[in-house]
Amino acid sequence: MSVLVGKKAPAVTGKAVVNGNDIVDNFSLEQYKGKYVVFFFYPADFTFVCPTELIAFQEKIEEFTSRNAVLVGASTDSEFSHWKWLQTPQNAGGIQGVKYPLFADHNLMVSKAYDVLAGYEDYTEEGEPIFVGEAQAYRGLFLIDKEGIVRHQVVNDMPLGRSVEEVIRVLDALQFTEEYGEVCPANWKKGDKALKATQEGISDYLSH
Repeated sequence: MSVLVGKKAPAVTGKAVVNGNDIVDNFSLEQYKGKYVVFFFYPADFTFVCPTELIAFQEKIEEFTSRNAVLVGASTDSEFSHWKWLQTPQNAGGIQGVKYPLFADHNLMVSKAYDVLAGYEDYTEEGEPIFVGEAQAYRGLFLIDKEGIVRHQVVNDMPLGRSVEEVIRVLDALQFTEEYGEVCPANWKKGDKALKATQEGISDYLSH
């Protein structure tokens, strides 16, 4: 798997559903420069773990907004599938009420660029192109900073749902280090003591 941390985030351009209803043809992450972007992949619309994640992110949307961060979800479904899922009530397996953008990576190019695609293209012995595995994305999540650089990534297998609280914790840690120049130790959360990246700083931290 590619490690994108420290590198410029691969471009994301194409079709998406925004505001829970509007299909746009020219969606791009470039529009969010100057903001933090939580860009996450999920396997498929109309599944089981996926709606729990997308709804959980929506429930914490104000937490992200207050941190100058935006959420963008993506799967290999079409924009029409996204739209239909967004119109379906939650008690019927839908995600109605989700307002952040859902990118349609129907041609698989973005999933390939972020190296989260579960399947891969190959050839038969006769030279015919085939796709091996599933044309779906693993649960990849990428925290992109205000300059478009990936600062954190995590990839879960399909059955393993993510912790929205952990995403917020990592975002807080990134913003803390940017503002104060200190580093965040294990299990750090907003309001906790950090430390200076020196031997004296470590000793001072451990003594408390």
